[in-house]
Amino acid sequence: MTPVHPLELLEHRLGRRRQQGLARRMVCVGHATGPRVKVEGHDCLLMASNDYLGLASHPRLAEAALEASLTCGTGAGASRLVSGTLEAHQDLERAIAAFKETEAALFFSTGYMANLGVISALAGPGDYIVSDQLNHASLIDACRLSRATVKVYAHGDVAAAAHLLGEAPPEGLKLIVTDGVFSMDGDLAPLPGLLALAAEAGALLVVDDAHATGVWGARGRGSLEHFGLNPTPEAVLVGTFSKALGGLGGFVAASATVIEALVNLARPFLYTTAPPPSQAAVALAGLALVDEEPWRRDKLRQLCGHFRDQLSGLGLRLLSQEGAIIPLLVGGANESLAMGQALLRRGVMAPAIRPPTVPEGTSRIRLTVTAGHEMADMDQAAQAIAAATQEVGL
Repeated sequence: MTPVHPLELLEHRLGRRRQQGLARRMVCVGHATGPRVKVEGHDCLLMASNDYLGLASHPRLAEAALEASLTCGTGAGASRLVSGTLEAHQDLERAIAAFKETEAALFFSTGYMANLGVISALAGPGDYIVSDQLNHASLIDACRLSRATVKVYAHGDVAAAAHLLGEAPPEGLKLIVTDGVFSMDGDLAPLPGLLALAAEAGALLVVDDAHATGVWGARGRGSLEHFGLNPTPEAVLVGTFSKALGGLGGFVAASATVIEALVNLARPFLYTTAPPPSQAAVALAGLALVDEEPWRRDKLRQLCGHFRDQLSGLGLRLLSQEGAIIPLLVGGANESLAMGQALLRRGVMAPAIRPPTVPEGTSRIRLTVTAGHEMADMDQAAQAIAAATQEVGL
């Protein structure tokens, strides 16, 4: 029997995804920053960016990148444990620890690598992880790679997490793993209950605060601050500079013991070239602006409140009640694609989010608001959504 050519197999698999409405393609925008962009030559209102504070176009960040490149070069040249640790990395890590109020911190090339690194370094065979059902893909992948026993609890259900932890063997390390703000639903994890559970059960609580850092809390410190919680030795805080902070790179802020364990055991940290000094400089500038320009958070909250009022007035079902992530539940993958295209024709870029990013039957339009938007932009987006829902028949 003649074997099927591998490219034919791949084409068959891609064909199935197209039929199911799950095929992806990259859409080129003229530039990545700002509330308005060109999408394949057409002017569009961008409602899909995670640049929540509008810092990605801030001149301070561009100046920091340029100065660091001119004075320190464009690359680190080696991994952190060889010769790649630069003063810029250490300055940033001290600033992260101060910002998150932890003993220490570690800078990673991306937030995805930070999640892979922290979970796979802290947990392994014989250890035990309980993970929220709607955690980000990077956390799911990290749990799988750890080779620890992994149990999944119903979304946001502290009692379910406690029940699963009660089944853990007495030996071995235990982790509770959750997003702080869930990236596709926009809701908050029940951190007060989870942190208390971690202390009671002798577990570490790993919180991916990528979508909360810079935005949530009175000072933009994230989801713990939003709940009035102080970091404790049980808390391991993961974050990223690629969203509200306007740059690129991930971090872990935690106890000195946890950070030392990552330096020794986190393979995504050990075996990759260190981030360039410009990346660290941009991150440091982004952290500073969170404190220096609090008006950005205030403006963002006002915009989000106004936009939600507009959408609620249309009778639309919103999955989150506050924050910059505003998902509109559509249901089917093909229907959500049609909705996204209808919005694009009306000058609003807000692509469809489909499985496996979200569970079957919960495809949606994920709208995001940034401090770069204005009230008129919210009105424009709401009008486009009203017309698109009528066109698509939702």
